[in-house]
Amino acid sequence: MVFLGLAFKSLISRRGSVVLTCLAMTVSIFVILGVEHIRTQAKESFYNTVSGADLIVGARTGSANLLLYSVFRIGSATNNVSWESYSDITADDRVKWAIPISLGDSHKGYRVMGTTLSYFEHYSYGKKRNLKFANGKPFHDLFDVVLGSQVAKNLGYGIGDQITLAHGIGKTSFSMHDDKPFRISGILAPTGTPVDQTLHVSLQGIEAIHLDWQPGSRKSGPEVNSLVQEDLAIKSVTAFILGLKSRMTTFEVQREINEFSQEPLLAILPGVALAELWEMINILEGVLQLISYLILFSALLGLAAMLLASMREREQEIKLFRAIGASPGFLFVLIQLEALIICGFSILIGSACLLLCLGATKEKLSANFGLYVEANIFSTNSVLLLSLVVIATVAVASIPSLGAYKQARSVT
Repeated sequence: MVFLGLAFKSLISRRGSVVLTCLAMTVSIFVILGVEHIRTQAKESFYNTVSGADLIVGARTGSANLLLYSVFRIGSATNNVSWESYSDITADDRVKWAIPISLGDSHKGYRVMGTTLSYFEHYSYGKKRNLKFANGKPFHDLFDVVLGSQVAKNLGYGIGDQITLAHGIGKTSFSMHDDKPFRISGILAPTGTPVDQTLHVSLQGIEAIHLDWQPGSRKSGPEVNSLVQEDLAIKSVTAFILGLKSRMTTFEVQREINEFSQEPLLAILPGVALAELWEMINILEGVLQLISYLILFSALLGLAAMLLASMREREQEIKLFRAIGASPGFLFVLIQLEALIICGFSILIGSACLLLCLGATKEKLSANFGLYVEANIFSTNSVLLLSLVVIATVAVASIPSLGAYKQARSVT
């Protein structure tokens, strides 16, 4: 307690420089914790985009490209998979469930995905969390559409509203399927995945809006009222997701699909493909970490400079301590304690500021980036980082502490 009291009084006597040093340390703690937390949450969200799926199958292309367009709705497929091939593969006794995916249309910049009701039953994300409806129900009629949470929120749609789909995936399209509007039957609960940015319709609905379509223009086609869902034959899908009865057969089924004789196909393991894709983009993660470490390093140098600059002002203080019997080791510990107090306050203030900022920006991060950030910033990695900050503070403070120690020994 004597040490703490003396250290506090010493810092208060130099409060101007101490406040500036504490502010620099606070900013560095805020940045390094913020980068680590966002990095961890982004990586976790990335890996949890799809779970419970054993294989993703599409036309033969790169594994990253297949993953991007089938899961993240980024890019386009090189080719489609015929419905006959899809039916043959999914009829295998080793297949438990299948989710077909048909892409190619959009609505105001958001991708439209054709699928079946098995999508709402078997698609999962995170730790095998199933999709849930915030309002409404799955599509049942030919021109029903289910919206992801962010589509409904950003465009202000509700149950029963009518929307028009556009041909192609551009944000601006002059080729509209305005003769066949869709009615919103359901809105999904937020997931923090590309599902939130997607409109979901039936495969028959996709076929219906393209019955009167030919490259470059629309041709005469059947009236909407004359279309019957059961009469619309599915010709192809963009990709499909498979769940197997036993994971022991995953590599066997994957090999057979990759060697499929009817058409060139590619089957990928979602977990492996996600890891490979993350490795391709994690250079940004390393750059952010490097920047945060450099900021911390500069703050620690500022702390050392402040303590060193104060040594000349403390010559009389050191002589007084020596006169009352304080040892050089006492002064060494006192300087270290002052540095640790500054570090401790910086950690508390920086952590509090980060929590407030995350609370204030949580909705915006979710809406704009699909990133759901948890409030708990003290993960194993962040605690380790803070421990390293404390160790680095002790190491940097050793420079002025040794100076005080030597100065005290020279005083008789």
